[in-house]
Amino acid sequence: MWVVKIGGSLSHEPALRQWLMELCEVGGGRIVIVPGGGDFADKVRQYQSEWCFDDLAAHNMCLLAMTQYALLMQGVLPELVLASSEAKIRRALRDGHVAVWVPTALMRDTPDAMSNWDTTSDSLAAWLSTMLNAERLIVVKSCPIAGNERLDALAASGVVDRRFVDYVNEANYVVELFNKDNVELMRDRLLNTPVI
Repeated sequence: MWVVKIGGSLSHEPALRQWLMELCEVGGGRIVIVPGGGDFADKVRQYQSEWCFDDLAAHNMCLLAMTQYALLMQGVLPELVLASSEAKIRRALRDGHVAVWVPTALMRDTPDAMSNWDTTSDSLAAWLSTMLNAERLIVVKSCPIAGNERLDALAASGVVDRRFVDYVNEANYVVELFNKDNVELMRDRLLNTPVI
């Protein structure tokens, strides 16, 4: 099983449809998509600045932002299966589908290590990869990605969130960052990497 986090920055890119179609074509039964927050999460930042509510409320709202992006993805490609739990993810994969994670189960009543702006959908994708015992985590971004750039440098420059390195530091899965234009590389990886 591979987790593919598709950044919210792709929500206005024609490449989004291409990514979703390729993942469905060659990744059925193998891929779990984690949606970013994108514009929906940007609105949460704006409202928090305006109304000064705490990070716990912002965290819960951002999970709903990711859910909206998940719904957008399924609207673009109805073959995608929305899944809000590990059992639903595994069922979708068993049935040969691509699952899109709906992270509403991570909504909190009290603050914890996840409920702050240092932990975004990047870190949540890493958390999910660990929970599912995934083989690989691919993070797709719209910005250029240098193949040899260290994760801590990417976190320092804001390409991934500040907590991402902590989440993947001792991961037992492969972590790769892809640019939105690397759809063919993703296809090649899926077709030529043996299923474990």
